[in-house]
Amino acid sequence: MSKILFVMTGADHWTLADGTAHPTGFWAEEAVVPYRAVKAAGHEVVVATPDGVVPPVDRASLAAEVNGGQEKADEITRALEEMTELRTPVKLAEVDLADFAAVFYPGGHGPMEDLAVDAESGRLLVAALDSGKPLAVVCHGPAALLAAVRSDGGNAFAGYRAAAFTNEEETQGGLADQAKWLLQDRLTEAGIEVRAGEPWAPHVVVDRNLITGQNPASSAPVAEELLKQLG
Repeated sequence: MSKILFVMTGADHWTLADGTAHPTGFWAEEAVVPYRAVKAAGHEVVVATPDGVVPPVDRASLAAEVNGGQEKADEITRALEEMTELRTPVKLAEVDLADFAAVFYPGGHGPMEDLAVDAESGRLLVAALDSGKPLAVVCHGPAALLAAVRSDGGNAFAGYRAAAFTNEEETQGGLADQAKWLLQDRLTEAGIEVRAGEPWAPHVVVDRNLITGQNPASSAPVAEELLKQLG
């Protein structure tokens, strides 16, 4: 049994271009599906957040319409309640990567607010990348990659291929014109080659030990690839 680090947002809002706070957090499916997969494979999960705050769930991710019906929405809600690790997160600054076999970042708009500019998360990502350990990131989680800057000022993931929530999906979701910046644009500016798939369809890109998924539907295949790399 290995320990898997889930690095999660501590932000309950996303500041829009006009300064208003859009309620958010982590996207439930993107935490629940990989959590269930790694637990079923016999692994232990530890949750880490900035300052050790309890990660807030984006309430919109519990709605029936984004979960394929009320029955699935209720199942996701129950699964979150069973994730006791969410209630006792450790501080990102106190994480020792040596204790973990792999690292996973779920999305939701929360990471756009905090992890995108979190230096502790950035240092952890650089270390995880350089360690060769599986590093899996999904949907808006790749916003955290923006903080992974080396001493020379360059992004550690520059030159890597990745999937992430696309401009097209943000537009279809109705928030693109209200955002301060778009994830696909910023990743591209950092030198990361964003490989976009069809909107809302599962799409996973693997480049060395970096495993990335485009959207909530990509959570399951991202988890599968993570487990495959763990062996």
